[in-house]
Amino acid sequence: MSAGRAGADLQKDKVIITCAITGAIHTPSMSPHLPVTADEIVEHALAAAEAGAAILHLHARDPETGKPDQSPEGFEPFLGRIKQSTDAALNITTGGSPFMTVEERVRPAAQFRPEVASLNMGSMNFGLYPMLERYKEFKHDWEREALEASRGLIFRNSFADIEYVMQECYGNGTRFEFECYDISHLYNLAHFADRGLAKPPFFVQSVFGLLGGIGAHPEDVAHMKRTADRLFGADYRWSVLGAGAGQMRIAAQAAAMGGNVRVGLEDSLWAGKGRLAESNAEQVRMVRGIIEGLGKSVATPDEAREILELKGGDQVGF
Repeated sequence: MSAGRAGADLQKDKVIITCAITGAIHTPSMSPHLPVTADEIVEHALAAAEAGAAILHLHARDPETGKPDQSPEGFEPFLGRIKQSTDAALNITTGGSPFMTVEERVRPAAQFRPEVASLNMGSMNFGLYPMLERYKEFKHDWEREALEASRGLIFRNSFADIEYVMQECYGNGTRFEFECYDISHLYNLAHFADRGLAKPPFFVQSVFGLLGGIGAHPEDVAHMKRTADRLFGADYRWSVLGAGAGQMRIAAQAAAMGGNVRVGLEDSLWAGKGRLAESNAEQVRMVRGIIEGLGKSVATPDEAREILELKGGDQVGF
């Protein structure tokens, strides 16, 4: 049996949990539990892995202000420490922050050669400014400024940008978490697949509920799945993330439909209505309960590697 067929068969019974530890959307003033320093990122990542996350999706932040930091130097204090303490696959963002250039965003993944790197599959409006209605006081000037600036923000991910990231990372054996915020992004991925630049199996991360992308209605989730099925057939592995309040509902729907799930404080700060999650691990435990309640089981890191055909943690550059 081929590796691809074996991975597809394993996917029928296993659900991969990805945990996105800190991201670049939420700011330190929004939750005292958002990890900012290297020590906090390590602590949250290891606890999430222990709770059942097979993949850890990582961003870096300035340890003083919490501002997103996409320099390789920002990742160095925690990458090796996490790798030495868990078997989870590590995923380095190339999304960084919507305010950064693609050259800035790709540097950590290109240098550290992770098993997985995220890749945004299209340009889009990226509206974070509605959060200003909820949060009135900020610890750092950059927080309010970034949220307000998103009214005029276009998160650029042009065809040239996408191809540039692929060229910088595929030669290192890194596979991509293709982040698709709308139906058009699936077609963009199909374009790169037709050109032979994107390599199956495609790990398609469908993103729901961000202002500027597809909504969070159950029909939106089903439409994304139907379209991906038609475009990629057996050549892809589907995962979802729901932003904010839709996180667990969308995860439950996708898991019931045979998909994988992503949780974490990058995507939602909450662990129920009006209750802040105290850790990433808390969200992992919650979604694990949903998965197991559906009669499914959570993939181990090695099972996730087989399903996604990853190169292995011994072949990274950190």
